[in-house]
Amino acid sequence: MTALAGGARDRTRLAVLALLLVLAGVAWVTTAARMDGMESGPGMYPEELGFYVSAWVAMMAAMMFPSVWPTVGLYARMQRERRERGLGAPAGAAVAFVGGYLVTWTFAGLVAFALLAAARSLGIDGLAWERGGHWVAASVIGLAAAYELTPLKDACLRRCRSPLGFLVSGWREGHWGALRMGAGHGGWCAGCCWGLMAALFALGLMSLGWMLLVAVLIAIEKLLPWRAAATGTVTAALLGLGIAVAAAPGAFMG
Repeated sequence: MTALAGGARDRTRLAVLALLLVLAGVAWVTTAARMDGMESGPGMYPEELGFYVSAWVAMMAAMMFPSVWPTVGLYARMQRERRERGLGAPAGAAVAFVGGYLVTWTFAGLVAFALLAAARSLGIDGLAWERGGHWVAASVIGLAAAYELTPLKDACLRRCRSPLGFLVSGWREGHWGALRMGAGHGGWCAGCCWGLMAALFALGLMSLGWMLLVAVLIAIEKLLPWRAAATGTVTAALLGLGIAVAAAPGAFMG
């Protein structure tokens, strides 16, 4: 019975992984279609709020779903175990968990939109790429690299890589509880990845290439078993990218 139960739980996690990958694939296709023909240079982003929010949510699904699957899979398995013990485990709780996760990232995107709109309203010529804006971008990317080595980043990353403690200590019942738990995990994830997202904004939010690079860096530090090596790889990549932007800004204009 134990072996059968273990196999069922593994199948639950694999089913979650497969579903998240399918959803991520759909989100990538949707994002590519929406970005077709749009300017994707450094610092560019959709200025119409409704379009921005819908594009941002699709982007977060595309970039984050592959790396959040261990947490969602573990949550779904815990719900299955509760159901087997006759405890409360409503159908669709994992969906609500993912929904809460996206709610937090939507809020983070709105904060970023407000900051960008405020900066643009100042009309500072130095923010233009050809007038020194590449120094701003290089500084943002350098800040993201430095953040990788901070205690706050370490604390957030630990909860993303090892979510069991968070799920057990923060357990909430029902769909509303699942939504709150997903939002809470999204908060730790945002705390972990805000530097990488800032680098994406600096390089070009509407560029599929930069999106893919940032998504790969997020997956490296969340999924690779060698945590120190993963963090070192991401830090080195950001540092090298920041230096390249500062030294050869023209190469990033396309």
